[in-house]
Amino acid sequence: KLSLISLYNQLLLIEDFPETSEPVWILGQQFSALTEKDEILADVTSRLWFTYRKNFQPIGGTGPTSDTGWGCMLRCGQMILGQALICRHLGRDWRWSPGQRQRAEYINILNAFIDKKDSYYSIHQIAQMGVGEGKSIGQWYGPNTVAQVLKKLAVFDSWSRLAVHVAMDNTVVIEEIKPREMNGDLEGACALAEEETALWKPLVLLIPLRLGLSDINEAYIEPLKQCFMMPQSLGVIGGKPNSAHYFIGFVGDELIYLDPHTTQPAVDPNEDEQFPDDSYHCQHPPCRMHICELDPSIAAGFFCQTEDDFDDWCAQIRKVPKP
Repeated sequence: KLSLISLYNQLLLIEDFPETSEPVWILGQQFSALTEKDEILADVTSRLWFTYRKNFQPIGGTGPTSDTGWGCMLRCGQMILGQALICRHLGRDWRWSPGQRQRAEYINILNAFIDKKDSYYSIHQIAQMGVGEGKSIGQWYGPNTVAQVLKKLAVFDSWSRLAVHVAMDNTVVIEEIKPREMNGDLEGACALAEEETALWKPLVLLIPLRLGLSDINEAYIEPLKQCFMMPQSLGVIGGKPNSAHYFIGFVGDELIYLDPHTTQPAVDPNEDEQFPDDSYHCQHPPCRMHICELDPSIAAGFFCQTEDDFDDWCAQIRKVPKP
């Protein structure tokens, strides 16, 4: 029998966005469900939506040609990193419109995730890099494994020049992220500031967390919500085997998420034609689930384009009430 919450969640999957006076928070931006439904949908639609795909090149040459049933957390990892690349190259306020000729930066971002072995963050690269993390190709990943693999793959992306930091043991060590202090051999504070600016690389901060044993501890609900309210938010990836999701915000006690559990044909873009990008954007009201249904094993993501952004994030995170 379905529990009442499970039944409630099934209804949320097909319901339009709720008529509520409670604010809607999506990746650091606030909306009104009463007056800004179009803006909410435009924002959600502009996020990159990576789903199961079929009929792509065999992974490793002889491996699977579809990730249906095992690749949902890998797709969630692509979505959270895809949002980082959008913030890095296009900005948080960028919006996608169907049928329009897109900017070159956007095409470059999508090409980094195309289901081919030579794309920086393709399902092929993630699956094969995961072997080094003890995961065989076709095996389900937890959020921590995905975070570690994305950190390794980002090193090869010379266009984005990201610093991906995975914070372990629930702890962000500032000294591991900020450029080391100069040795004092530079003349003047101005030269020092210029040197530090040159050393800073746009930061993707991934924080694997466990918010309870089998269910989320209620003490973590408000701090989790505050993560979605920060302007640096990249959202949260999490879920059980065969049920991973990319959470991008909340309204009331409902989490808003993108669901990778749809199998679409692999896209092979033709260089002479416009990139067929419609299937990489979710063009219907987003899914929602009650926050108590969240699996407690998650990874939260944040993007800091500049060192000032990181300093601001540190100040905000210190204000979040401790559970």
